[in-house]
Amino acid sequence: MGSGHHRARRSLGQNFLIDPNLQRRIVTALGAQAEDTVLEIGPGLGALTDHLVGRVGRLILVELDNRLVADLRERLGGRDDVEIVHADILSVPLDTVVDDPTHLLVVGNVPYNITSPIIFHLLTRPRPRRIVLMVQKEVAQRITARPGPDFGALAAGVQAVAEVKMLFGVPRGVFRPVPGVDSAVIEIVPHDPPRLSESDEAALRVITRMAFQWRRKQLGRTLRNHPDSPFEREEVDELAARLGLDLSRRPETLSISELLELARASR
Repeated sequence: MGSGHHRARRSLGQNFLIDPNLQRRIVTALGAQAEDTVLEIGPGLGALTDHLVGRVGRLILVELDNRLVADLRERLGGRDDVEIVHADILSVPLDTVVDDPTHLLVVGNVPYNITSPIIFHLLTRPRPRRIVLMVQKEVAQRITARPGPDFGALAAGVQAVAEVKMLFGVPRGVFRPVPGVDSAVIEIVPHDPPRLSESDEAALRVITRMAFQWRRKQLGRTLRNHPDSPFEREEVDELAARLGLDLSRRPETLSISELLELARASR
C-alpha cells in the first residue's frame, strides 16, 4: 500500500504481513465470491485489502489508526464498492454496517492484545457467515482446544456457537516489525441456524466464566462457593446426581455439552 514508510504503532498492536503468498492464502481461505460483502478488521497497509478490492461486491474496512485511514481514503475513497470506517472494531456492531450480518464474511490480522474481545464481539448475534482471522498461534491453539489442559473459557465460548479450526501456521518472520511469537490462521463458522437459544448462551457464559475463573478447583467447590454460582449450596449434590456429574472433576475436563447441561439446570 502507498504508505510503505508507516511505522507500526505498538499501542495498537500493529504488525504488518509482508509475504504476498500468505496474503493470498488468507484471502483464498475466506472463500469470498464476487457478490459477497466482506468486512476487514484493521486493513493496515492493505496486505489483504489489495487482494479483495474489485473482487468482492462490497468491502468494508474498519481501521482505527488515523494515518492509515487517511492513506486508505487517498487510495480507495473514490470507489463505490469500498467503505472505510474509522473506528475501533469493538465499537462497531455488525448490524450497523450491513443490513444482515448473517451473510457477512469477516477477515483480519487482529491485534494480539485484544484477540479474545474481538472474537466474542464478532460472535454477538446476529453472527457473520464465516470469520477468518490471523491470531497468535498460542491463542489459536486455545480456541481450538478440546477438553484437556488447554481447554478454557475461550474454547468453550467459541465452540458452543461455532465450528472452529486452525487452517495453517504463519511464522513470525513474515511480519514487520517481527513479533516475538508465531501466528496462525483460524476459521470460525457460526452455527446457522444457532443451535442454542439466547438464554442458553447467556447461562452458559455465566457457568463457563465461573468455572474457569477457578479452573484449579474441583467442580463441586466452585458450584457451592463461587460468588457467581447460580446454585444453592445444598442443591449441588442432588444436581450432580441428576446430571451424572462427578464433582471432583476440574473444569477443563468438562465437554461443552456437560457445561451446557449445567447452564440449563441453572435457569
